[in-house]
Amino acid sequence: MKKGYLVLSNGTVFEGWKIGADKESMGEVVFNTGCVGYLETLTDPSYDGQIVTQTFPMIGIYGVIPEDFEGKCAVKGYIVRELCDTPSNFRSQGILDDFLKSQGVCGLCGIDTRQLTRILREQGVMNGKISDTPDCDMDEIKNYRVTNVVAAVSSTETYIYEAEGERKYNVALIDYGAKHNIIRCLQKRACCVKEYPYDTTAETILADNPDGVMLSNGPGDPAEDLICIEQIEKLIGKVPLFGICLGHQLTALALGGKTVKLKYGHHGANQPVRDAKGTRTFITSQNHGYAVVAESLKGKGTESFFNANDGSNEGMDYPDYNAFTVQFHPEACGGPKDMEYLFDRFIQMMEDKKNAEK
Repeated sequence: MKKGYLVLSNGTVFEGWKIGADKESMGEVVFNTGCVGYLETLTDPSYDGQIVTQTFPMIGIYGVIPEDFEGKCAVKGYIVRELCDTPSNFRSQGILDDFLKSQGVCGLCGIDTRQLTRILREQGVMNGKISDTPDCDMDEIKNYRVTNVVAAVSSTETYIYEAEGERKYNVALIDYGAKHNIIRCLQKRACCVKEYPYDTTAETILADNPDGVMLSNGPGDPAEDLICIEQIEKLIGKVPLFGICLGHQLTALALGGKTVKLKYGHHGANQPVRDAKGTRTFITSQNHGYAVVAESLKGKGTESFFNANDGSNEGMDYPDYNAFTVQFHPEACGGPKDMEYLFDRFIQMMEDKKNAEK
C-alpha cells in the first residue's frame, strides 16, 4: 500500500495508507458515528463535498451489496481506522476498496480516527485534503467551499416509480439528492412517485395534480439554493407537503425562517431526538451540517422535535400550510426505523385532502 496523508486546515497532519482511487482530494471533513450502514453512507448524495471519517474501528466487514445503495456515491474522500479486505456476508459482491476505486473515491486507512474525531468535535468541522505528501498549499485547503452540490447530485430527468399493488396516491418528489428508500417507503404505501429535478418549477409540478409533495434530503448550505426556495414558496399550502433533511431546511427558509451551521453537524444512525409535545425519545439516522432556528418561525410553525444532545431543531409543523418537515431520516437505511410512521402521517394528510374535496 502507498503512504498517504490527511492535512487539516488547522495544520494537523495524519499519516496513513491510501485506499480507493489513487488521487488527491479536498473536502469538508466530518465524522459518522454509525456502527453499520457504511454502504448507505457512501451512496448518500447528501455527503457531496465532504470527506467522511467512520468512528467505528473496522469498516468493510460485510463487503459491497449493491441492493443496499441509496443513490449516487458523491463523497470527496473516505477515512477508516482499519479496512477489511476479507468480508463475510452471503450478499456481498466485492470488497470495499474495489468499490471506492470504481467510484473514483480516494481514502485513507491506518490513521487514528479517534483522535481525528476528537479534533473535529472540539474545534468544529474543518476542511482537509487527502494528499500524497504532507506539504500542501494551506491557503487552498482553507479556502475550499462546498458549493453547487444540489445541482451535482439531483436527477436531470423526470422518473416515475409505480406503487406496490393498487395505486391510491400520486406523490411529487423533488430530488435534491434523494435517497432511494424515500421512494420505497412511499411505494409500499400505495403511492406512485414522480421524481422531479431540483429546479423544476412549481407550476410544472402543480400542473401534474399531485396528491402531495415530498421534499428530499440533499447536500450543502440550504441558503445557497435560491431556486429551490422560490419554488417551495409557490408550492406550500397548495397540497400536503412533507420535507426531510435539506427539504426541512428549505421549507423553513421559504417561510422566512433562518438556518445556522452547526459546530460539527449530526452524522450517524444513533442521534437521539425528543418529541417536543411529549416525553418520548427516538433514535434517528441523520446527516446534516446545518439546522433550522425554530424561533425564527414563530407565527408560521411550531417545533415538533429537538435534538436531545444539543437542543437544535429536528422538526417543524406548519398546520396552516398542511405541511410538516423533519431534520432526521425517517426512511433510515441504514439505521433505526423508529420514525417511519411519519410516512403514514403524510399518507393521512393526502387522504384527508381527498375526502375534503369529495
